[in-house]
Amino acid sequence: MSKPVDSEVSDVGAASGVSAVRTYVQNHRAAFLDDLAEWLRIPSVSAQPDHAGDVRRSADWLAAKLKETGFPTAEVWQTAGAPAVFAEWPSGDPQAPTVLVYGHHDVQPAAREDGWHTDPFEPVVQGNRLYARGAADDKGQVFFHALGVRAHLAATGRTAPAVNLKLLIEGEEESGSPNFRALIEDQKARIAADAVIVSDTGMWAEDTPTVCTGMRGLADCEIELHGPDQDIHSGSFGGAVPNPATAAARLVAALHDEHARVAVPGFYDDIVELTDRERELFAELPFDEERWLRTAKSRATHGEAGHTTLERVWARPTAEVNGIGGGYQGAGGKTIIPSSALLKLSFRLVAGQDPDRIEEAVRTWVGNQLPAGISHTITFGAATRPCLTPLDHPALQSVVRAMGQAFEQPIRFTREGGSGPAADLQDVLDAPVLFLGISVPSDGWHAPNEKVELDLLLKGVETTAYLWGDLAEHWRDAH
Repeated sequence: MSKPVDSEVSDVGAASGVSAVRTYVQNHRAAFLDDLAEWLRIPSVSAQPDHAGDVRRSADWLAAKLKETGFPTAEVWQTAGAPAVFAEWPSGDPQAPTVLVYGHHDVQPAAREDGWHTDPFEPVVQGNRLYARGAADDKGQVFFHALGVRAHLAATGRTAPAVNLKLLIEGEEESGSPNFRALIEDQKARIAADAVIVSDTGMWAEDTPTVCTGMRGLADCEIELHGPDQDIHSGSFGGAVPNPATAAARLVAALHDEHARVAVPGFYDDIVELTDRERELFAELPFDEERWLRTAKSRATHGEAGHTTLERVWARPTAEVNGIGGGYQGAGGKTIIPSSALLKLSFRLVAGQDPDRIEEAVRTWVGNQLPAGISHTITFGAATRPCLTPLDHPALQSVVRAMGQAFEQPIRFTREGGSGPAADLQDVLDAPVLFLGISVPSDGWHAPNEKVELDLLLKGVETTAYLWGDLAEHWRDAH
């Protein structure tokens, strides 16, 4: 298994390459930031129909800039919703691996009255920080690839990247990626790759650079419970007919056992368990549980017995009650047996779990839990599959070495508790997904005053400049 990489550069050739990359990046820093600011001024808010034209303008801007960067192919791909951008730069080496970089160019809504100190779409540099909507999520992290590939070429003397480099930059991620799966299935041949780099993530902290190795999947459902055909008098009928609100409460109570494990039969079948090495690496992170609780606005931790907090949110599956309701909700009392009740549940899934199997298991479990006289309907939303890259995968090790060169300190490992479209790429392309992000928690994704740390942004540029050569060399060795 891999260990945190000591990124001190010792040999003369590597040191020379680092120096060349850093010199190129510093010499082009001002122009890079000017271009990024120009892109950030485009309010590409995919969730607001009034900004549909801006999302298209953002895609056009990026495609033009990537062509200017040197990509021979840069196209805007229209979907049933907002457009995506595809770019390709072949290596020319028949043995070179093909790498697809994923990110998104749409952003969250933002307005000055939300609490921004400045106009969210007028980038402002204060000290070593760039403030603007999209600075970190995700335009800044997409755009560092443009300067990174130029630094890679300048430092190596190449006229094309060491890998066959492709970019797919989505336009609807902040709206739930409703058309992404269809897009990548339709364009599977064009985006085919040996590995996928996702630059829509972050690191543990400024002084603790990390690589994420996986994301959880997601399945969610709405359960409607029906009893009497209408609300009925609790004095005349109470205790003699089943109550759907009581059935909903019993269903929620039965969802977990006394060890906080999900009680749905078969729920844990086939999951990929944490290795001892992964647990050790999680434990090495400087995790302050009290501080984490303050961020969570909570007063105590809770979860599956036998696992730490980080293990629970990164590497264990969960079931959560997102909403529960039924019966009279107004002021005062109304002594009824309600006609219906409603539950909203979500399940975070880990590697090895199949969303279709989980859906089937939940449907069977709910049906077995409910008493006679209570009918129900279950509606599942579109599922997201989990994804996980083993620590010893050669492509992941290339990312770790490249980050190690850029940051000049050990690189540690995390996972992501949330879910995203990365798993669709893994599923459709049958390729490992690697996460390369430089954002830190204080960057304020989706919040007022979103920012990016400029030193870290340039470390992202550096990392990609080292990555393509390392990936080409070690991928060839691995095969």
